[in-house]
Amino acid sequence: MSAKSGPGRKDISIVLGGEAGQGIQTIEFILARVLKRSGYHIFSTKEYMSRIRGGSNSILIRVSSQQVSAPVDRIDILVPLDHKALIRLESRINPETVIVGDITALSPERDMIDVPLQRIAEEVGDGIYANTVAAGLLSGILEADTAVMIDYTKEFFSRKSIDIVNHNITAIRKGYEAGRALCKSGKISISVNKDPSAAHELLVNGGEAVAFGAIAGGCNFISSYPMSPSTAVLTNLSAQDEQFGIVVEQVEDEISAVNMAIGAWYAGARAMATTSGGGFALMEEGISLAGMIESPLVVHLAQRPGPATGLPTRTEQGDLELALYAGHGEFPRIIYAPGNTEEAYFLTQRAFNEADRCQVPVFILTDQYFMDTYYNVPALDIDGTGIMKHLVQTDPDYRRYILTENGISPRGIPGFGEGLVTADSDEHDEEGHITEDESVRTAMVDKRLRKTETILADSVLPVLTGPDQYQNLIVGWGSTRPVITEATEKLERGDTACLHFPQVYPLPPAASEFLSRAEKLIVVENNATGQFARLLRIGTDARIDNTVLKYSGMPFTVEELVAKVSEII
Repeated sequence: MSAKSGPGRKDISIVLGGEAGQGIQTIEFILARVLKRSGYHIFSTKEYMSRIRGGSNSILIRVSSQQVSAPVDRIDILVPLDHKALIRLESRINPETVIVGDITALSPERDMIDVPLQRIAEEVGDGIYANTVAAGLLSGILEADTAVMIDYTKEFFSRKSIDIVNHNITAIRKGYEAGRALCKSGKISISVNKDPSAAHELLVNGGEAVAFGAIAGGCNFISSYPMSPSTAVLTNLSAQDEQFGIVVEQVEDEISAVNMAIGAWYAGARAMATTSGGGFALMEEGISLAGMIESPLVVHLAQRPGPATGLPTRTEQGDLELALYAGHGEFPRIIYAPGNTEEAYFLTQRAFNEADRCQVPVFILTDQYFMDTYYNVPALDIDGTGIMKHLVQTDPDYRRYILTENGISPRGIPGFGEGLVTADSDEHDEEGHITEDESVRTAMVDKRLRKTETILADSVLPVLTGPDQYQNLIVGWGSTRPVITEATEKLERGDTACLHFPQVYPLPPAASEFLSRAEKLIVVENNATGQFARLLRIGTDARIDNTVLKYSGMPFTVEELVAKVSEII
């Protein structure tokens, strides 16, 4: 048996499988960071059942000589911690897959390489160290830097007692020795080149990227009711609250979350709410309030399958139209959908500035897959970013909603100047006083809607990858960007390009020009009804005859997308 990086393959796909509570996340966490610091490019994503213990979960780690950021179907090395993992992953096991594990725990019906993980762990001191042995085994197979491995093991378990730290060091050493022995015996052969630059890059997941972008955007207030998969943004910001002066409020429900965020903006803070689909549904009245009082607002919406609780730990791009049409009445908004971690950082940072500048709700759409996936990226270039505030000091004659050509009125806050800053959820005149005058109502609606043109004048443009002269154009938004990009490269067609939309609403004017040049348009989405394709038809009059849709709760893989697109073109 061997797992080789042969011609055309520059990476190895490792899959870990086991029940919740067996420690596969510990293996992932240690292994990914040890390999990255040893000079490999790393991509890691997970899929897990909605339960604290039991079930059958898996983690995919791609170890590469160049940057990778998309999932694949194939399994080169499988490390199952129980028999259920073998059954569940059966469809992905191929004749070249090397299965490595403890045969006494698996009772396999196929060939595998037996490594007595449990016995080695018990020799160290306790069977609980089996997952650390497994991390060492894979580190040995990939010939990670041993000094890096030991240093990171100390770092990872640093909050434990010295005995536990030492036992884990022993466990990972023994696992490493077992891995090297497999390679020396010829049972496994791995050939992936290292890239020294990868060792110094950042390993960031989607939740961290959104949180870092919020900090860069000047976020100093976050309110949230925890809801998977959005909670990572709340926890990441709460971990940075003292260093960056962030007020963190874990509230009783999402209604409170959105209203507190609006109140914080009214008082002069730069606030954010983070939630998922079910929580966002509760926020809709508050979102309408922000639209009426022209309050800045930033909401991060991490999508998961619905309706109702749906599949709470799975992924889907099913809430685009929820964000697009949320709230009653008509008012402008901005919707960003980052396609990778770098984009999540910059778009979230931008969201705060645009919310402040245009005084509208700005939504950042991610999903479970995006939130739980990480890979290494170069240090984020913060040149050109900055916190842009648009507050004015009010005078005695200040009118909060004065009619302007671009729809944006000077925004004051209470206590900053002599003027009165009025906010009322009823229709109002220029001073903010309630009115039912028909002409004033019409003028105010027109004023608010004029902001859309202001937003469009500074849109985030679609990103084209591939040839400028194309016949086929594969279109996506949000987390599909990396898999579409890699799948397009695998197609190796000089007539096919891909187009990613970081800003999905309002659609940038350049969208029509890109779409009109293609003979065949293919829109790829993780939902059942083609929500973005529908938006493109409405917004650009583009003829879209081809959609590739997936709504099983899982993201697209490279091989899957290559096959589906190949059938179309």
